[in-house]
Amino acid sequence: MAITKKRIFLYALGLVILAAGLTLNTKAALGVSPIVSVSYCLSQLSGMNFGDATFIWYCVLVLAQVVIHLIRKENRKIVPDLLQIVVSLLFTRVVNVFGAFIPEFGEGRPMLLRLTVLALAIILTCIGAVMSLDMRIVPNPGDGIVQTLADVIGKKVGTAKNIFDVICVTTTACISLIFGGRLIGIGIGTIAAAIGVGRVMALFNKITGMDKI
Repeated sequence: MAITKKRIFLYALGLVILAAGLTLNTKAALGVSPIVSVSYCLSQLSGMNFGDATFIWYCVLVLAQVVIHLIRKENRKIVPDLLQIVVSLLFTRVVNVFGAFIPEFGEGRPMLLRLTVLALAIILTCIGAVMSLDMRIVPNPGDGIVQTLADVIGKKVGTAKNIFDVICVTTTACISLIFGGRLIGIGIGTIAAAIGVGRVMALFNKITGMDKI
């Protein structure tokens, strides 16, 4: 599939929308998306900003893909894996920008407002993910590791995503309980994202036909 200007524009726009969605998810303080729950937890424990923590987490995911592809002797996939680091660096800078300008909607704010922000966050996350994924340029590391996991276990991407979400949430729970003494970043928003993102992505693709561009 040829990489056209239109696809590049939609890919970049999708990443910006995805960054906005993930940032809003954290601002609602109702639990973040499973894929970034580890980095959110680390940012809260260390004082590091969310974007930088997410970049480190994404680099770990890229390294995991490289190791798996080396073990499976799929050397042709290593360069595309490493390109994800470049995408991650740019993506997480956008996350930092949104994080600086979007206000907090946590404790003290009406629950209805927080739930509305959470719903908007999930919708934006879905739209952004669909737009960037369907352009088939360079996946973000979260999607890349899920595809790699699916290849390894011989299951569909949806199943692999469910497995990886469980791994992320379990890891976050362990880190937050051991080092923070409480659950950090896990809540109703985590469950809503885990269940709702895939469904909204499928609906958005069906309505827009984005996957056929």
